[in-house]
Amino acid sequence: MTLSEMRNLLATENLRLTRSLGQNFLHDGNQLRRIVALAKVQPGESVLEIGPGLGPLTETLLHAGARVLAIEKDHRLIPLLRRRLSSHPGLELIHADALDWLAESSRDWSDWKLVANLPYSVGSPILVDLAQAPRPPRSLTATLQAEVVDRIRAQPGSPEYGLLTVLLSEAYQAGPSFRIPASCFFPAPDVASACIRLDRRDIPLITPDRAPAFRSLVKRAFSQRRKQLRTVLRGHQADECLTRAWQHLGFPPDVRAETLAPEIFAQLLDALAPVR
Repeated sequence: MTLSEMRNLLATENLRLTRSLGQNFLHDGNQLRRIVALAKVQPGESVLEIGPGLGPLTETLLHAGARVLAIEKDHRLIPLLRRRLSSHPGLELIHADALDWLAESSRDWSDWKLVANLPYSVGSPILVDLAQAPRPPRSLTATLQAEVVDRIRAQPGSPEYGLLTVLLSEAYQAGPSFRIPASCFFPAPDVASACIRLDRRDIPLITPDRAPAFRSLVKRAFSQRRKQLRTVLRGHQADECLTRAWQHLGFPPDVRAETLAPEIFAQLLDALAPVR
């Protein structure tokens, strides 16, 4: 779908884009194909797309042979998508708020891939929800604000490193990424954009039964990231447990959450509450 085709379609349908829904539609065919290539989509694979908009990425995925489950929040776009893409038997279209729908869904995503131009306002929560699903997708390929992609890829000790980095690292490893010029969207966003692929770990950092405790620990640790970690945890852990964990892991007294790799947080959880 070219930019002129997108403009004509919106005019014909008398549709005005809604800023609150983060409707910046990617129209550049080269970038759409790059996204599908980054996701390594193969014929017959099941793909979850969130926020299809006018359907250019959906169409590219279908042409690649994928079976696509597309979730669209804007009710005005549902009949338009059905008219445009009804000839593709591999498409299932759902009108729903993706965050609500994912929270209520018990689907096994383990053989699926996410490929989506996510609405920037909810991109991070959607990725975290999918990553924390009992059976998360094989990979997550998403277009996001470039600063969010930088946070996902960040290394310990860098300014971008934080809660999002560690929560996604529980089940995924950051793969390749690329920037997308603002001119490839309509309307052009005010922020820089990038696409990234995250690959599911063969073995997650934490076993499923320990995952809630890991997430609670990480959230607490980054709640006051500039403070010394022992000070932040002191109100939630006995001082003797902290002393034992610090000695076991060789932490300096002034260690802060922003300097610890995700794997170290997993070790810290075990040191504070050993597996029996």
